[in-house]
Amino acid sequence: MTFRRFIRAAAFCLVALLPAIPAHADEVKIKLKSGLTANALLDLAPGKTLKDGVILVVHGTAAHNDMDMLKNLRDILKGRGLSTLAINITLGIDDRHGMFDCRTPNTHRHLDALDEIGEWLDWLKGQGAGPVVLLGHSRGGNQSARFVAEKGHPLLTRLVLIAPATWDEKKAAEGFQRQHARPLAPDLADAQALIKAGKGDTVMPKQGVLYCATAIVTATTFASYHGADPRHDTPSILGEIKLPTLVIAGSKDTVVADLPQKMEGKADGKRVRYRLVDGADHFFLDLYGEDVADAVEKFLAD
Repeated sequence: MTFRRFIRAAAFCLVALLPAIPAHADEVKIKLKSGLTANALLDLAPGKTLKDGVILVVHGTAAHNDMDMLKNLRDILKGRGLSTLAINITLGIDDRHGMFDCRTPNTHRHLDALDEIGEWLDWLKGQGAGPVVLLGHSRGGNQSARFVAEKGHPLLTRLVLIAPATWDEKKAAEGFQRQHARPLAPDLADAQALIKAGKGDTVMPKQGVLYCATAIVTATTFASYHGADPRHDTPSILGEIKLPTLVIAGSKDTVVADLPQKMEGKADGKRVRYRLVDGADHFFLDLYGEDVADAVEKFLAD
C-alpha cells in the first residue's frame, strides 16, 4: 500500500465512524422529443454555477444515476470543485428512477441513449452552461463514445470513459447462453426476420434481453442489444473521436475483463489517455472512486 493510499484508507475509516450526511443534489426534469419525461441529478460544487462547466454522467446497463458507484463519484468530484449532471436514460419509461424492472416490457434500444444525451446537452446549452465533459460508465461509456463519434455537440470539450463496454461476437453469444440457458442465434434470427418484414415492434413474450431472463421484449429491442454490431466494442471506435479522451479500467474488472488488452496501442498519451486502477473491479467503489477522481481531475487540468 502506498503512503497516499494509506492516508486515504485511514481517512475513510474515520469518516465511516461519523454520522452520514447526505449530499444535496437537485433533481432536474425535461420533456424529451419522444414525449417521455427524463430526469437527472444536478450536483453543483460549492460556489460554482453551470456557467463554470459541468460533467454530464451516463450510467451503465439498466442502472441509474444514484447507484452507489455514481453517487460516490459524484460526491468526490463535488468535493474537488467539479459539478456533475447525472442523467437517467429513460429506457422507454416515463420519469424512470432506480434500476430497470425486468417485469417491464422492453421497448428501448441501445442507441436511444444517444438522442437523450443530445437533448440533455441542448438543455445545458439553454441554461448557459460552460464547457461540458461527457462521462460514461460501462454501456454508458459505449453510448457516450458513440455519441461523440457519430453526433457530437458544440458544448463538449472532453470525454471520460470508465470501464466502457467491449464486444466480441463469440463472447457475446457465450454470455447470452450462460444468462438465458439457450443459444443466441435462433432468437436473433427470429428477431431479424420480424424486423425485415416491417414488424420490429412485435412483442416476443418471455424472450429475455440483457440481464432479464424472461422479459417481454420487442424484436427491435432484442436485435439492438444482441445483434452483431462491432461498434458495441468501445476501444475500436476511439480512432473516430477527436475530443481528448480518458479511458479508465480496473485491473480486477470481470465484466469488461478484456478492456486492458483491447486498449493496447490505442492510447497516445495526448488525444487518448489510459489509466489502469490496480485492484478495482467494474464499479470502483469506496477508495477506488478517489483513484477515478484523481485521474479525471488530472485529465481536466492538463
